[in-house]
Amino acid sequence: MAENISSIDNFSPASPIGIFDSGIGGLTVAKAVVEKLPQESIIYFGDTLHLPYGDKSKETITTYVLRIVDLLLLQKCKLILIACGSASAAAYEEVKKHVGSKALVLNVIDPMIDFLDKNYRNKRVGLIATKQTVESRVYNDKIKLLNGANIDFTSMATPLLVPIIEEGFAEHEIVDLVLKEYFSAPELQGINALVLGCTHYSVIEKAIARCCGPNVKIIEYLDIVASKVKEILDSRGLLNKSGNAVDRRFYVSEYTKAFAEKAKMFFGADVNLQLFS
Repeated sequence: MAENISSIDNFSPASPIGIFDSGIGGLTVAKAVVEKLPQESIIYFGDTLHLPYGDKSKETITTYVLRIVDLLLLQKCKLILIACGSASAAAYEEVKKHVGSKALVLNVIDPMIDFLDKNYRNKRVGLIATKQTVESRVYNDKIKLLNGANIDFTSMATPLLVPIIEEGFAEHEIVDLVLKEYFSAPELQGINALVLGCTHYSVIEKAIARCCGPNVKIIEYLDIVASKVKEILDSRGLLNKSGNAVDRRFYVSEYTKAFAEKAKMFFGADVNLQLFS
């Protein structure tokens, strides 16, 4: 599959990577990027004021996203990663147009489609995601375009999961109860693999794996997307090899205790959240 990324002008390898999501979920992707590319500076934005994105319209999500993108462009980010399944489904094309040649743009869906094409041809693959992602049918449409992949693809919206995670109940027994109900649905029977189509779901990956059982491979965005970020920057000569101290900044549109705790868990006690609304 061709890479859907913008051209880029006048950036140095030392420029930061911009990453955003509606809240906590994208932190898992940001952590994976940092682990894959520890020499890179990142700027992260969590739109906690407007979460969850998954139950909002395409137009509303696009409005929120373009405002965040403008912030990241002001920070001179060389690559903007939409670390949100709903925003990737709803706003990616508009972001590309808006950004133009000012930065590279990557979503989380296209790397996953490439991964499925290479690894899950002739298999039955399920997806759980937000209503926005599932109802957009972006996965279905992109999989249909794969030449001879013959992937039996099925999807189901799981809208209760993001609020549970954002409210800090990721370790609570309520997660298992909700998952048990969702996975009793006929859409997810007989699958060989399950795509976690929302970056929030990586926070409860172990609970999902328990619910699915040992015969279902859980596929999440983290390493797949981080590897694609590295590949893109390397192909453009934009990997940071300067050896200078890295800068990691975290913005939120509204302070939440859950976000602050997860950010510090992933990136250390020195995380400084800055409010931008």
